[in-house]
This record gives sequence, C-alpha cells and structure tokens, in this order.
Amino acid sequence: MGATSERQRTKDEGRRVRKGFFITFEGIEGSGKSTQMKLLAAHLRKKGCSVVTTREPGGTRIGNGIRRILLDPKFGEMDFRAEALLYAASRAQHVCEVIKPALDAGKVVISDRYVDSSLAYQVFGRGLLWEEIEKVNRWATGGLEPDLTILLYIPTEEGLSRAKESAADRIERESVEFHRRVQEGYKKLAQKFPERYSVVDATGSAESIHHKILQAVESRLPVL
Repeated sequence: MGATSERQRTKDEGRRVRKGFFITFEGIEGSGKSTQMKLLAAHLRKKGCSVVTTREPGGTRIGNGIRRILLDPKFGEMDFRAEALLYAASRAQHVCEVIKPALDAGKVVISDRYVDSSLAYQVFGRGLLWEEIEKVNRWATGGLEPDLTILLYIPTEEGLSRAKESAADRIERESVEFHRRVQEGYKKLAQKFPERYSVVDATGSAESIHHKILQAVESRLPVL
C-alpha cells in the first residue's frame, strides 16, 4: 500500500463513527490557550453542550507521568527523537482514554495542544523530518484529526515574557530562536490546513480574544 493510500485509510478510520466535535488550541508559550479554553468551554456549556477539556502532554494518568519527564528542566540532554516519541506515546493514551470515547459519546472535546504541536516543535523547532513525525503521530492517534484548530497568534517575545512570569519548564527555557522557528512552523501549518485552521490575534484583552474565537467556532459548530 502506498503512503498516500495509507494516510487516507488512517484518516478515514479516525473519522469513522464520530458524533462529537473536536477543537484544538495551538500557539507558542504564553499565547493564552488555557484562559481561552476555559472561556470557550463555559460558553458552550451554557449553550447546552457536553464539553470535555483536556491538555497535552497529559490528560491521563500515564500522560501526566510522561509530561513530568518532558517538561522537567533536569532532562535537558533529552534526545530530540526520544522527545518526539514521548509526546506521541502520551498522545496515543490520550486519544484512547479521553478524546475518542468523548467524541463517540457526542461530546465537544477541547484540547490544549494536539498533533500540530509536534509538527511545530519537533519538525520546525527541532529540525526532525516532517514525514517521520507525521507518520508516528498518525499511528498514535489512529488518524484522528480535529474539526477546528484555533491558533492563538502572539509575538514571540511577548509570549515568552508571559510564560516566564512563572517557573519556566524545559521547553520554555529554549532559546528565542527556537521559539521563532516554532512560530514560523505554526504559520506554515495554518497555510497548509486552511480548512480547519482559524488564526486569532491574541494580543488584545481576554474578552476580545474570546469573541473572535466564538465567531470561528459558531461558523463550524452547528449546535450554535
């Protein structure tokens, strides 16, 4: 079976028997994903939606254990391939245990990061091969793709300044150049997947950003 047909097969498997709606938030460190996820979830619940909020790496007991390893600054010598595989392992458990069951039950799932984070950070940030990262994550997720990806855009330096107001983790301690490459990677992902990406300027107030996100969601989620 060729690479194209295999990719289509896993994509079809990921969409099969889907009843819910899958939203992912992406962006560099300090872009405000957690705040906006909470506001969106609260809004959707008021509209009568059953909502599950989650995050990566993490979201499960196993995933949270992997998260501690990935973000601990004392593991600064971690090989880039090991890092990529740990993210994929956490994601496989996350999809199996949290995301897919919730979608099959007709719920709206909102995740702070998903596969696109691996593409932005490991491919564009670390310099690993797109084909390898895409393939391992397609296998880890069974081809499950988001219905909508909200990319919160904020200038790199501003995002890092926000993030470093708290204790910096292993990724936040990376160089400004690394985070600029990640930022550029997100721009390219939004261009590559325009059908599911909504890019939102995240430099305003939390409330103004929330309203922009609602416009993007309301155009995609029929219940609204």
